[in-house]
Amino acid sequence: MARYAHIKDSVALITLTNPPVNALSAAVRHGITESVTRALRDPTVKAVVLCGENGKFCGGADIREFAGPMTGPAFVPMLDDIEAGDKPVVAAIEGMALGGGLELALCCHYRIAHSKARLGLPEVTLGLLPAAGGTQRLPRLIGIPASLELITTGRHISAQEALKLGIVDQVTDKNACEVAVEFAQRVMDKPLESRRVSQQTVQCPPDLEALLENTMVQVKKRARGAIAPVACVKAVRAAATLPYKQGMERERDMMGTLFNSGQARALQYFFFAQRAVGKWSLPSGACWNNTKPKPVHRAAVIGLGTMGRGITVSLVAAGVSVVAVEVGEKQLQAGKQMVMAILERQAQKKGVAAPLDLLRFSNNLKDIGGVDLVIEAVFEDMALKKQIFKELSSVCKIDTLLCTNTSGLDIDVLASITGRPQQVVGMHFFAPAHMMKLLEVVHGRHSSPEAVATAMSLGKKMGKVSVAVGNCPGFVGNRMLMPYVEQANFLLEEGATPEQVDQALEEFGFAMGVFRMSDLSGLDVGWRVRKEAGLTGPSVAATESPRKRQGRRYGPIADLICEQGRLGQKTGCGWYLYDRPGGREAKPDPWIRRFLEEYRTKHGLKARAIDKQEILDRCLFSLINEGFRALEDGIAAGPEDVDVIYVFGYSWPRHMGGPMFYAGMVGLARVLERLEHYHQAHPDVPSLQPSTLLRRLVASGSPPVQQWRGFIKRMRSQL
Repeated sequence: MARYAHIKDSVALITLTNPPVNALSAAVRHGITESVTRALRDPTVKAVVLCGENGKFCGGADIREFAGPMTGPAFVPMLDDIEAGDKPVVAAIEGMALGGGLELALCCHYRIAHSKARLGLPEVTLGLLPAAGGTQRLPRLIGIPASLELITTGRHISAQEALKLGIVDQVTDKNACEVAVEFAQRVMDKPLESRRVSQQTVQCPPDLEALLENTMVQVKKRARGAIAPVACVKAVRAAATLPYKQGMERERDMMGTLFNSGQARALQYFFFAQRAVGKWSLPSGACWNNTKPKPVHRAAVIGLGTMGRGITVSLVAAGVSVVAVEVGEKQLQAGKQMVMAILERQAQKKGVAAPLDLLRFSNNLKDIGGVDLVIEAVFEDMALKKQIFKELSSVCKIDTLLCTNTSGLDIDVLASITGRPQQVVGMHFFAPAHMMKLLEVVHGRHSSPEAVATAMSLGKKMGKVSVAVGNCPGFVGNRMLMPYVEQANFLLEEGATPEQVDQALEEFGFAMGVFRMSDLSGLDVGWRVRKEAGLTGPSVAATESPRKRQGRRYGPIADLICEQGRLGQKTGCGWYLYDRPGGREAKPDPWIRRFLEEYRTKHGLKARAIDKQEILDRCLFSLINEGFRALEDGIAAGPEDVDVIYVFGYSWPRHMGGPMFYAGMVGLARVLERLEHYHQAHPDVPSLQPSTLLRRLVASGSPPVQQWRGFIKRMRSQL
């Protein structure tokens, strides 16, 4: 609701009240309409101040209302009435003014913001555009270039940036409501014509068409198939080229198209999925978010390679004191230099001092004895990690949490040699660890609820999206990646090229296709994993055919590429050719084409034409199928966990919701039918055999993804 309170000196204070962020629900809109109408009719009121309860102005629309018919007062007429009123209305912005909250502020005649407030129009992240005049008023207030950037990205800005852009009239460190009341008293007799944003003329740059065209090109490239950012550019174009009323009609029409799109449903599902991922229960039944996490004030990071450096930076940036350990002096100094450089750059961007006082470097494990938590981040080698965990057990205090940054090794093996298995969890960061938002928190057989809760809480403190997962080879993300990469390799055997496969996947929406991504991360990473799994190397060559391993089809192409010293960008060649070692521009390599032709000839394989749809079906559906298996096995708690992992960790396009949501969107029956088709064609590829969970969901009428958790719970109880 919106609470009306008449205060002294002729200023009416209207307070939005809808915890936690004062969202513009039907009740709130009704309250605003009623309160503003009352204030405008009251002859004793000369000005109005709009504010929010509990130090928060307004977080925007109530997304829960999107699922059904909208009730209550229409938003746009309400805003128009506020702007058209004959008494000044001042928005007192504390906490945030986001989405509809900022549109509400824009229709006010003045805006006062607290210095710590955040403002923005993030509708594009939900597959929508600001449809209550945001795309028409903001350009009239701050111009076309700045409006395009804010609206197409959904970026939140500080109060200081908002002041610089001209969105707000004043920034204060005091109570914004009190300052707004004082401000309203000073302007209550001033004319309002120039303060009605909708009536202002848009200031267009002389090269408007070139600006709009260039922006559209950039937005389409960044959007990777998302339609909302493109619609945002078109809406701002309408503001620049049409009268306000016609621009509003164009905004409304485009919003109607977006609102009913599958992409909007996917993005809104993902919005709620991020909030669902913390609801995890251990096999014991203990739920981490009902368990109090242990405070972590001091931490240690073991290893200052790429991952260790990023983890160290993330911890320090979160205010945690860190001892970073690297045994080799040369590696220690190199790691120290890079960590400090990253922290300095981050601090410079924020205009603050780098928190170097929280950081200490050492080449002696004994220096970490008093820390609360250790994150081991050494080379992905089980023997080495076991040795380190054995040493940690003797050096660290008994209640120190021992965490490993492994991408797929067995947590229980490491826990078994510590004497404190309940204190061991996996913290699988993604490279670069100081930039990537995803953190898989892996609980072992004996991991305590407190240990899981602490790792989850620490991840959140570090700015990560923490997802709790079970212990199995590859956990959730890399487990699902294996059949995806496997199918891509099989497609090369059958006639495709790396660039053909990558193009199909990138057109679908991935930032990089499987082969470009492999070149970036290094082909030797997967090669090492396959060696440890006994899938390649001299030991298997004499016992099985080159294209069979452990009784199933195996594609040795990647192994053969690695044997040629082609390890990706780091060596200047891999699946693609680069102009130099470390180069980034991938070019098709004639050597790869000749190699594939010779390989097929050697193994009696006849190349065939492979279309885009087969590439997508085999790569994506095999990945999705493994996601169903992870759910079936209890490695992932629900489909939201899988989807959040893939969007944040593996660049699955957010506007497709994630692999599990996408399966529901294209139809579970179709996924099942295609998997059965390809498994029949390739019976020696187990990953194409449809999972039991997928079959049961289809047999149960393909319920929507939001109902899968309950279905999975019932299914597990029957096993």
